[in-house]
Amino acid sequence: MDFDYDLFVIGGGSGGVRAARIAAGEHGARVALAEEYRMGGTCVIRGCVPKKLMVFASSFPAAMEEARAYGWSADVGRFDWTAFRSKLDAELDRLERAYRSGLSGAKVTVYDTRATISGAHEVTLATGETVTAKHILIATGGRPYVPAFPGSEHALTSNDVFLMDALPDSVLIVGGGYIACEFACIMNGLGVKTTQYQRSAHVLKDFDAEARDLVEAGIRASGIDLQTGTEVASITPEGGAFRVVTKDGREAVFGAVIHATGRVPNVEGLGLEAVEIALGPKGQIPVDDWSQTRVPSIFAVGDVTDRIALTPVAIREGHAFADTVFGGTARQADHALVASAVFTQPELASCGMTEAEAAARGPIEVYSAGFRPMRTSFAGQPDKVLFKLVVDAASRKVLGCHIVAPEAGEMIQMVAIAMKMGATKEDFDRTCAVHPTMAEELVTMRKPTRSS
Repeated sequence: MDFDYDLFVIGGGSGGVRAARIAAGEHGARVALAEEYRMGGTCVIRGCVPKKLMVFASSFPAAMEEARAYGWSADVGRFDWTAFRSKLDAELDRLERAYRSGLSGAKVTVYDTRATISGAHEVTLATGETVTAKHILIATGGRPYVPAFPGSEHALTSNDVFLMDALPDSVLIVGGGYIACEFACIMNGLGVKTTQYQRSAHVLKDFDAEARDLVEAGIRASGIDLQTGTEVASITPEGGAFRVVTKDGREAVFGAVIHATGRVPNVEGLGLEAVEIALGPKGQIPVDDWSQTRVPSIFAVGDVTDRIALTPVAIREGHAFADTVFGGTARQADHALVASAVFTQPELASCGMTEAEAAARGPIEVYSAGFRPMRTSFAGQPDKVLFKLVVDAASRKVLGCHIVAPEAGEMIQMVAIAMKMGATKEDFDRTCAVHPTMAEELVTMRKPTRSS
């Protein structure tokens, strides 16, 4: 059969764009890509990039307070959301142009419209046009999830935050995952009176408990009203604001409500029923280690597969797919020891197993150091940081590393390299410290804090 394309990619996020560029630009495949919104996907347009810029913006009040403690006459002044958003929009426009330029340079045909699957080798565009491809790659990512309850339509999601015309005077953040915690810290740093509701006993429940507890304490110390064991029952508009009633009957009024209780695979209306691809228990597209679905010609990468919902992982999956199918080099994306960072204040970064996960598989040693760092201690601030290594007692391999500190994300990247190479605790011990730094604690913790 003569196909219109060798590959048709549905979704213009990081994973889909990487797969398209590599397949076309490096391996010479005839590739098309359809994106119904903006090129760049969640990370570039409504996720990692704009969020991190907001993290930067929200950090200046604390920096100015610290500067005064160091002898500077410093005043942060008033935050101008309109000016910030104008620059943010311009930066996102620039990044989208860069994504489009990369596709154009690789000679990828771009369809700026929605595409759905209508056959094992067939895609139907919202324009009514039907195209065929030898291979189809689904890279539609994820979307915010808001459960149905009275007034849930009044809740904003993380997608909406970057599009607000003005900052509210007060905000309720619903959720306790990394997105909720990050936005709570951002809003608080920007001067918005911030409350956070989390239905379980702790935030960041999937992270190491010791590290999580320190972040949770920092969130409360920053002035955020974090209320655990609290769940929203209803939201009602009230004079330009919103009255929120909890399931235990408490009421409060907020200028805005941001619901950040997680994301789900973006598969709605994708046409999977046409090729009899059944979804997994979390609504994900099931794939094998080669990112292949039950239909041999159809593959999926990124958040839509619900493996590890991180942009660099989607990029690796997309690249491995292109090399395998079009480059003659069989490659699988490696999902082991993937480091991650939570851009709260304080920042949390992790790689590998939590203490509880490691202890469940066998004897371990835990090395941890919690202390007040030099910089903020001099400024008279009570901030604490944590450096923690979880070590296999028998092999001595470092199974997990957890850091709570400013720029923790920058530090964990280097640690992840060592862990990926199979570093032992003794390898860390043999490494000379850089002094005076916080990170030197990673190589100076000689005796275990505890064993199990």
